[in-house]
Amino acid sequence: MLKAIADTHAIIWYIFGDIRLSLTARSFINATELEGNQIGISTASLAEIVYLVEKGRVPTNTFSQLYDLVERPNSLLVEQVFNRQVARAMFEVERLKVPDFPDRMITATALYLNVPLISRDAKIQASGINIIW
Repeated sequence: MLKAIADTHAIIWYIFGDIRLSLTARSFINATELEGNQIGISTASLAEIVYLVEKGRVPTNTFSQLYDLVERPNSLLVEQVFNRQVARAMFEVERLKVPDFPDRMITATALYLNVPLISRDAKIQASGINIIW
């Protein structure tokens, strides 16, 4: 069962054990895994990670590590495809509150799937969406 969508930074920090991932978020992700449930990763996050690798802002193996985790049978992480229903949900994410395009896509994915978003992003948090942080 899908329990949440992870924002790009949250999943990167989870993969690398980064202390910037809040204790609440880390505990939620760990509990989700223990329960045999899943955390969604938007295709927007996958594309954003490619961009961040190319710009040298994250380790070069970030995409391959995430890709390998998603490919595992019964993986904690599951890809959530950006489709027309998620695009429609973007109308519910005010552009003035969440101006970054990938952030709007990721937020709309959580809204469409009716699950919380794991994110530290202050603009997303201020948008009123259900956040775990």
